[in-house]
Amino acid sequence: MALRSINKLELFLKRCSVPTLYYCSCRAAHTGLGNSTSSDDNNSKNKNDNNKNSGNNNNGHGGFSWRSAFRFFVPFSLGALASTIVTQREELTPTLYAKSLSGRRREFNFIADVVAGCADSVVYIEIKDTRHFDYFSGQPITASNGSGFVIEQNGLILTNAHVVINKPNTMVQVRLSDGRTFPATIEDVDQTSDLATLRIQVTNLPVMKLGKSSTLRSGEWVVALGSPLALSNTVTAGVISSTQRASQELGLRNRDINYLQTDAAITFGNSGGPLVNLDGEAIGVNSMKVTAGISFAIPIDYVKVFLERAAERRKKGSAYKTGYPVKRYMGITMLTLTPDILFELKSRSQNMPNNLTHGVLVWKVIVGSPAHSGGLQPGDIVTHINKKEIKNSSDVYDALADGSKELDITILRGVKQLRVTITPEDP
Repeated sequence: MALRSINKLELFLKRCSVPTLYYCSCRAAHTGLGNSTSSDDNNSKNKNDNNKNSGNNNNGHGGFSWRSAFRFFVPFSLGALASTIVTQREELTPTLYAKSLSGRRREFNFIADVVAGCADSVVYIEIKDTRHFDYFSGQPITASNGSGFVIEQNGLILTNAHVVINKPNTMVQVRLSDGRTFPATIEDVDQTSDLATLRIQVTNLPVMKLGKSSTLRSGEWVVALGSPLALSNTVTAGVISSTQRASQELGLRNRDINYLQTDAAITFGNSGGPLVNLDGEAIGVNSMKVTAGISFAIPIDYVKVFLERAAERRKKGSAYKTGYPVKRYMGITMLTLTPDILFELKSRSQNMPNNLTHGVLVWKVIVGSPAHSGGLQPGDIVTHINKKEIKNSSDVYDALADGSKELDITILRGVKQLRVTITPEDP
């Protein structure tokens, strides 16, 4: 913009000064020509005329008279004035532009506003292995971790069932956002919907507001809060990709849930944390991740049904029961590879074999579990167990219930086919 203003100013000065300079030069040339053509016989007369012309020039009638000077200096002064105005304007422009940016952080950082309003209700959940202790601290080591959020001031916490169950010889510990740590007890578990509630002995806790997942639209901004990879108070943002992702599409045959699909980054420790809308309301519970950009959450409307049933049970005073069959423990979280998920994985990764048509994706391995000791890693795809094809997660549970002491598992790790042997723990 400054260069454009300078070019305009230069053009303005040329237009104003060139005619004046041309006029002055013509008058000077005409006067000189008249003096050179005078005859030698009239030297005395020309001398007198020259003296008169000199006088006339001094009076403003010569080549550079007062009139010529006036015609030159007036446009020049106007040009200088215009140059000063333009320069001052260019100097002021950055200041004015900077002033227009002030306040934008407060106005447009809507993600930060959401986090500030609800992050205090998010908790970090650790599963402690009571059989193994840290050499330096003497405390039980962390076998697994996850997230949750407070839904009642008296210490009721919501999380995923797979975060807190199926881990023998363990205890649950909850760390609040202010750093305080409390032991927790499991109050209710619904393995079908993958939901659970914990209770800690503390009151006056900040509570997460529950919204309505039925009013969500694809493309809405959401914020995922939790503790991925044991990093507490971590925030990721994205949009709702789908509000009606049926559990059958994910290979979860025993669940009648339409999951929320989002591209907000959800990793292992984010399980159980809230998926929040821009009003600061939880509209889902982070559940699982397939690959980068494809994650799923349990809609909050299903959560409310689970909480109502749990409240009725507490009013009746019935004792807590697990409500799920006790199974042999392997220590993985898995996802059935349906044709749609396989297509997505193959389109996003070059390391997926083209002939892969079935299997179960291992997306979390509990540290210290039989699967971890046997060599399974997150991202492995289980295709066979004891030479039987694995087409969904139910086949893995059937293999665990088969009674075999060891499981000979065939996996795909990238494009390589490997075999690992795992010895599950008895309940």
